[in-house]
Amino acid sequence: MKGKTFAELELGQKASFQKTITETDVYLYAGVTGDINPAHINEEVSKNTMFKGRIAHGMLTAGLVSAVLGVHLPGPGTIYLGQELKFTAPVRFGDTIKAEAEVIEKIEGKNMIKLKTTCTNQKGDVVLKGVATVMPPK
Repeated sequence: MKGKTFAELELGQKASFQKTITETDVYLYAGVTGDINPAHINEEVSKNTMFKGRIAHGMLTAGLVSAVLGVHLPGPGTIYLGQELKFTAPVRFGDTIKAEAEVIEKIEGKNMIKLKTTCTNQKGDVVLKGVATVMPPK
């Protein structure tokens, strides 16, 4: 498998990936990363927070953006160089998150592109937004 090359990419090109976030996803992420913040894994503690219950890790949501870039656009062979992002709303267990990337800039001579990255929930609320910089496969 090989992703799209610099020459094959066009401004405005988009791709997306969608996943429903489960309690298992959150616990596995906590175990892999060591981030056992009670906001994610302890209902009794988290119900007293501003979110009134457990929420998914922000970086778990950001990982869905990585899936779009590495599998769909540009796809396999892509080198992820950087990501600016802002978490704009909580992701709750059971939310279906759509991660989308759109080509917004091609940097000639450097084999680099910038993509607008957005994650929305099933209600259409933006939960994450930012800009990724990648090198597509040659």
